[in-house]
Amino acid sequence: MNKVVHYKEIMETIEEYHSIIILRHQNPDPDALGSQLGLKSLLKAKYPDKVIYALGDMPDDLLFIGSMDQPVTEDIFQHSLVIITDTANQPRIDTPYPLEMAPKTIKIDHHPDVDQYADMQYVDSNTSSCSEIIGDISFTLQDGLPMNEQAATLLAAGIIGDTGRFLYPSTSSETFRIMSKLASFGSKHSKVANQMITRPRNVAKLSGYIYQNLEISEQGVANILLTKDLLDEFGVKDSETSSLVSLPGTIEGVKCWGIFVEKDGFYRCRLRSKGVIINDIAARHEGGGHPLASGANAHSIEEIKEILKEMEQKVLEN
Repeated sequence: MNKVVHYKEIMETIEEYHSIIILRHQNPDPDALGSQLGLKSLLKAKYPDKVIYALGDMPDDLLFIGSMDQPVTEDIFQHSLVIITDTANQPRIDTPYPLEMAPKTIKIDHHPDVDQYADMQYVDSNTSSCSEIIGDISFTLQDGLPMNEQAATLLAAGIIGDTGRFLYPSTSSETFRIMSKLASFGSKHSKVANQMITRPRNVAKLSGYIYQNLEISEQGVANILLTKDLLDEFGVKDSETSSLVSLPGTIEGVKCWGIFVEKDGFYRCRLRSKGVIINDIAARHEGGGHPLASGANAHSIEEIKEILKEMEQKVLEN
C-alpha cells in the first residue's frame, strides 16, 4: 500500500470523529511537540467545527514551541479519536488514560516499528522526523489538509530539532523539500532555530562543566553523570539537560556517548552516536529510539557501567 492511500485512509478516519485527541511521547522533544501541535493546527484549520485537544506534560524550556490543552475527562477520552505522533512504543505515550479506552487510535511515527499498538498506523523509519511526515501528508493531499503559517512553523521546529539543525544522517533531499515548502508558507524557521540553541546562563554554565568533566575512553566512548545534587548546584532541571546531549559529539575522537541524569530511583540515559548503532543497547535497558539517538533507563551505577561496556564493545566491533 503506497503512502497516498495511507494518508487518505487516515483523513477518512479523522472525518468520522467530532472529538480528536493528539498525544505524543513523555519528556517531549521539538519533534514530538512540532508534530503534535502542527497536526492540531492543520486539523483545526481544515475542520473548524471539530474539537481537537493536544495533551501531555509540557517542559518549560520548550514553551516557545507551543502549549498543551487542559486535561480532558474520561468521558471525552472514551468518545474521541486518539492520534499518537512520534512515539515508537506504547509505554512511552504521555496519555491521561489507558489507550484501550479510546474507540479508535492512529499511530504516525518515524521510529523503528517495534510496537504496533494502534488500530491504524503509518510508520516511515527512513524519514528524518515525524514532523516531516505530517508536512508530507499536507503537501501530498493539498486541499485535503491545507498547510498554514502556524503549522509550517511548528513542523519546521520538529524537523530542525530531530535533524540537529540538518547535521544528522537522517537528513535527506526529501527533508529539504519539505522544509522549502514550509518556508514558502511563512515558517519562522530561523527564529525557532535560534531559540533552540539559546540557553539560560545556568544551563550554559552546566555545559562548561560537562566539557571539563567528560570522561572519554581510548575507544572514543564518552560519558558523564549528572547527579541531582549537581543539577541543584547549577539550578538546572532534568528537562533542560536535553539541550546538552549533543555537546560530547563536538569533541574530536568521540564516537558515541551517554549522558546519565539521576532521577528518583533510576538514571535517565541519553545515548548518542556518530555512526555506531546504539538503539539495540537502549532496548536492553528499558529504552529504544533511533539507531544513532536513543534513550534508556538504568537502575544503578553498575547498570550504567554495563551500558558503557556495551558501547565500548560496539565500537570495537566496528
